[in-house]
Amino acid sequence: MTTIAHPLFAEALAALGLDPGVRSFPDGTRTAADAATAIGCELSQIVKSLIFAADGVPVLVLMDGASRVDVEAVRRELGAGAVTRADAALVRETTGYAIGGVPPFGHRTRTRVLADRSLLAHEVVWAAAGTPHTVFPMDPRELIRHAGAALADVREG
Repeated sequence: MTTIAHPLFAEALAALGLDPGVRSFPDGTRTAADAATAIGCELSQIVKSLIFAADGVPVLVLMDGASRVDVEAVRRELGAGAVTRADAALVRETTGYAIGGVPPFGHRTRTRVLADRSLLAHEVVWAAAGTPHTVFPMDPRELIRHAGAALADVREG
């Protein structure tokens, strides 16, 4: 098992019996564009793990790196009154990770997860492994399953 992933994420991988081949990039993979450049893949193959607050309750949205989340679509999908982007403190409190390194699963708390269908367009996607310098590859269906995500159409037009 790799030790370059964030300890909390490495623990989650071990609990699931996974060793997806976490890779480290010293120049960083904090943004989707940085990650795609470092890996040498399409921007849409990067999985962004984004925390929102739906009526004050954290929710995780998994989105491809080339797209933006349609907050109104998330609101409708969840049946919420209001959905807002979470601040850095709520992201860390909810997930245990800092913005720029949030993985799609292995979080400190259990949250509702939506995964945009656009992720299924690829055989392999890349997601953060808990730090702004580490990523891992995975089949998107497997990633969505491990995240406990519901498929949704929440990408901006």
